[in-house]
Amino acid sequence: MTTHETRQGTSPVILGFPHTGTDVPSAIWDRLNDNGKLLADTDWHIHDLYDGLLDGVTTVRATFHRYVIDANRDPAGNSLYPGQNTTGLVPTTDFDGLSIWKDGETPDEADIAERLRDFHAPYHVALAAEIERVTAIHGVAILYDCHSIRSHIPFLFEGKLPDFNIGTDMGKTCDSRIEQAVVAATASATGYDSILNGRFKGGWTTRHYGRPETGVHAIQMELAQSTHLQTEKPPFAYDTGKAERLRGHLKDILERIAAIAPNLKK
Repeated sequence: MTTHETRQGTSPVILGFPHTGTDVPSAIWDRLNDNGKLLADTDWHIHDLYDGLLDGVTTVRATFHRYVIDANRDPAGNSLYPGQNTTGLVPTTDFDGLSIWKDGETPDEADIAERLRDFHAPYHVALAAEIERVTAIHGVAILYDCHSIRSHIPFLFEGKLPDFNIGTDMGKTCDSRIEQAVVAATASATGYDSILNGRFKGGWTTRHYGRPETGVHAIQMELAQSTHLQTEKPPFAYDTGKAERLRGHLKDILERIAAIAPNLKK
């Protein structure tokens, strides 16, 4: 089973897709309960949503599901949001707080160590290699980490999530000009709402790789799935009409940050 797909490009922008994969090895699949087998917490269709929006962009996509192991969590197991409900490195529940494993089949420390080695690490080796390659070409790299989530999840947050959720760990992971460009692009997107560093401030990927002082910048975009799905319930079908409208705004975002890249060299 492959763990990731990489498309090398010539742009200073790299798209990361840690949560669009739906592959689950049979030995792990058999341990999931019926709720877990829904794979409900997938970032459904996000790699298709961004496909073709920026010429020459590099993409790195995990093909395994986040229930195998979450490629956007600290390998040490530290929480991204201490004191708040969240899911861990190898989730024990879904985003609604419901169990995803059969009784007695919850992954143990040995399982986690094996999955770190076989899935999490290879994805990040590939992503780090592309960041290094792009930085060598341009003197700078901008990692834009692509995510989506249901717009209503009481276990994780109150009310409705904004359409665009921009995360930079309070400005630490990228140059302020990148942050400002993305904020401006989303603010000009008529009919959508947005927030900077709200409930989602950037996951482990953004926080780990975003080191502006080294020429590597990272920003996370968490989209509400209501912006591009027919419904936020199984089968989580793609809504072409919604998606095409959204794609225009996403293209604007990516083109704006790519245009900034030459001015970011150390």
